[in-house]
Amino acid sequence: MFSRLRQRAEEPELMDDFSQGGEELREALQHLRRLNRIFAASSPTLYGVNRLWQAADKPDRLSILDIGSGSGDVNRRLLRWADVNGIELRITLVDVTEEACEEARRFFHKEPRVQVLKRDLFDLPEGAADIITGTQFVHHFEDQELARVVEHMLKTSRLGVVINDIHRHWIAWTAVWLTARLVSSNRYIVHDGPLSVAKGFRSADWIRLGSELGIPELFYRWRPLFRYAVVLSKQGAHSNRWS
Repeated sequence: MFSRLRQRAEEPELMDDFSQGGEELREALQHLRRLNRIFAASSPTLYGVNRLWQAADKPDRLSILDIGSGSGDVNRRLLRWADVNGIELRITLVDVTEEACEEARRFFHKEPRVQVLKRDLFDLPEGAADIITGTQFVHHFEDQELARVVEHMLKTSRLGVVINDIHRHWIAWTAVWLTARLVSSNRYIVHDGPLSVAKGFRSADWIRLGSELGIPELFYRWRPLFRYAVVLSKQGAHSNRWS
């Protein structure tokens, strides 16, 4: 198995089959929140959003659109960050499945700053939000699709894009394989958890994506736990060369 991690896996995840779903998918989204807490999934998203906010001179109002959001649980940390920094924050959670949208509405039903929209990325208008985020979203696409996906994310944003996705590594694969089986017997979690690592990224993948986007110094950083934060700013090319 570990030798297969040299290249991104092309096998589709069960969650990519939109003909399935129902209660089993809703349960999977709930169990995914446990995995996100265990593996600190929100941290790279906050890291990237904070960089774009600072690059934009720390505006007191900010809108974020989280594409492929699932139940959107990683955004709770953004809401706390906004409270600490006195930011008037609006978050739109966007997903293509009704199950994810229902779970997101249930999860944030007491949070007026969060709205939920059932929509495909390519149906979103240009400049729909200040920042577009994608947490564990872009690994669902094959290499030849990535540039088109990220280009549309950029068009949909006003300030820039934050990608938070998985580092393809045998330690991460082993940890997710074990943890998924400890926290859940749901077949989406057991099957898709390790596969999502195999569909994840290494430095060479981000370098190649930057070349395809015409951004030779694409900004990406390894973040705990076995994740990458990729930040693309629309404030000028120099912003994609942060130290």
